[in-house]
Amino acid sequence: MTRFPPPVRPCRIPACLMRGGTSKGLFFLEQDLPDDPDLRDRLLIRAVGSPDPYRQHMDGLGGATSSTSKVVLVGPSTHPGCDVNYRFGAVAVDRAVIDWSGNCGNLSAAVAPFALHRGLVRVPRDGVAVVRIWQADIRKVIVAHIPVADGAVVEDGDFQLDGVAFPGAEIRLDFLDPAGDGEALFPTGHRRDTLSVAGLGNVDATLINAGNPTVFVHADTLGLTGTELQRDVNGQPKLLARAEALRAAAAVAMGLAPTADEATRNRPHTPKLAYVAAPAPYVASDGRQIVAGEVDLLVRIFSMGPLHHAMTGTGAVAIAVAAAIPGTLVHEVARVNAGGRVCFGHPSGTLTAGADAQIDAAGNWVIRQVSMSRSARRLMDGQVFIPAV
Repeated sequence: MTRFPPPVRPCRIPACLMRGGTSKGLFFLEQDLPDDPDLRDRLLIRAVGSPDPYRQHMDGLGGATSSTSKVVLVGPSTHPGCDVNYRFGAVAVDRAVIDWSGNCGNLSAAVAPFALHRGLVRVPRDGVAVVRIWQADIRKVIVAHIPVADGAVVEDGDFQLDGVAFPGAEIRLDFLDPAGDGEALFPTGHRRDTLSVAGLGNVDATLINAGNPTVFVHADTLGLTGTELQRDVNGQPKLLARAEALRAAAAVAMGLAPTADEATRNRPHTPKLAYVAAPAPYVASDGRQIVAGEVDLLVRIFSMGPLHHAMTGTGAVAIAVAAAIPGTLVHEVARVNAGGRVCFGHPSGTLTAGADAQIDAAGNWVIRQVSMSRSARRLMDGQVFIPAV
């Protein structure tokens, strides 16, 4: 639980509002924020506009959803071989909580452009800027490939990402060694587990640590089909409560929280809960018909409580890894393409990710990297005005 120091006077802090993938958030240089983590968190929470009992973020720069209530801290790298440090905070909408336990794969796409804009990394004249990012929360390296021209980041392009209304320049992300190896990949040591969850009974699940800690279950575990959109799920409080009970039980089984209550109170960001189903036709949230034959499986993911409008970037990492490994629930459902690439359907359309998965001499699965493409751009650059808090 975030602890608050004594009140501070109104202030203003340089910030940039950026979209990365299907998320957006407030980006800050670490040097512009207080060293005291409690004071820093207090200012960030207020900048976003939380806690808001009306769930509107009317008095802050958050967007009142899990995809838009986010903060990112960037600074010079302290990790050998990397260019910048990156931390991600998921801000609860109706509570004064920031969860620093995981990563945002979507906003990872905006970290390198922000660092280039702020002069933390030298921008090549033309071509592609390769930026190595140290994700300090999960202690992993992300390599971003950013198009540049005339010494500036290119934001405009024709790359269309489902879940984003407008096209942009394609940014390739390589998540290096996103899972660790051996038992770290499967925290329980098993590719399938049975969880005992109040209201659901015994649940078949795969618990995996890839991108972010993630729990996968069959769609019918929650009485769903895998073709749902947000409107089909987020208006059902009893369903959301069952999903949270399942997520919290998985957090305990993965050793991420001592109790389910603690997971719900203070660790809402991770693990993520996703449910999968075999390919089937459905209508995406923009009205497009998704044909069963164009996807390898269907996946929906919950984020900070509600169902996500598209797919988290780290969720795509976990899907690609789990789909590549026999014995997981995801591999059982998916049609895995040659080369480890998997195309899955989500509420806003489809997404393809590829995992370089190998078995080492000890018989453990090692994930060299997972790659995917996103886009990113600046939405606003200036100062955030924060009242006395």
